[in-house]
Amino acid sequence: MHIDISIKQQTLRLSDASGQVLRTYSVSTATKGAGEINGSYCTPRGRHLIRAKIGAGQAENTVFVGRRPNGEIYSQDLARRFPKRDWILTRILWLSGCEPGRNRLGSVDTMRRYVYIHGSPDSTPMGCPGSIGCIRMHNADIVELFELVPPYTSVDISED
Repeated sequence: MHIDISIKQQTLRLSDASGQVLRTYSVSTATKGAGEINGSYCTPRGRHLIRAKIGAGQAENTVFVGRRPNGEIYSQDLARRFPKRDWILTRILWLSGCEPGRNRLGSVDTMRRYVYIHGSPDSTPMGCPGSIGCIRMHNADIVELFELVPPYTSVDISED
């Protein structure tokens, strides 16, 4: 399995070992574009892998804080009460960079920046930038992807 994320196209493609595309999803990457520096709120480029899969068996719309379910289930009422919250829902695929100096170690470490592929409210627009660095997906899509990919699946993030 292999994942390609295009920042320009705002898509995530899942391919098998032979390169055949199995699924294509619309995603939302960072509003501030591509970049690797800690605190930039940009989506990191380059080769990554899925270091951890978090949320197996949780209900759709489970709210995660610090990578742990906090007991809340996302709803419109909850959204109205916390309008500025960056919602991380349903499942998390935590990314780790593979390229020292580009997206691994020091001030460019993707994992230490807590960059994920994760679920978002289904009202969140996909196909356009909107996150603070992560790759957002609709809940049904992240559930499907989560079940299809094993830990250490390779992920390439590019601007093309």
